[in-house]
Amino acid sequence: QVQLVESGGGLVQAGGSLRLSCVASGTIWSINVMGWYRQAPGKQRELVADFRTGGITKYLDLVKGRFSISKDNTKNTVYLQMNNLRPEDTAVYYCNFHNELNDGIWTREYWGQGTQVTVSS
Repeated sequence: QVQLVESGGGLVQAGGSLRLSCVASGTIWSINVMGWYRQAPGKQRELVADFRTGGITKYLDLVKGRFSISKDNTKNTVYLQMNNLRPEDTAVYYCNFHNELNDGIWTREYWGQGTQVTVSS
């Protein structure tokens, strides 16, 4: 049974910080991308940050310089450190692992249940 369990969301004031955690369990095969997505009410899900083979990272332009993705392989955990939070960061944040081919096709994917982040002004 493959499972991604997220935690760390909550309510903070603008300018505050949160750290999201995603703990993976079970046997996860052939993934090469790990990261975080978010979805705000009425909007499509968007990539926040990810990393992949070779240690390459990618960030949503709106979060560059404020968010940082990291992992601890010994704990099977991926983190998203979020600093200087803004009200527009309010969304449900989802952990994602997947296998991505050279043409961009996802052949295998795992998702967390989501954790709510709410930033008040």
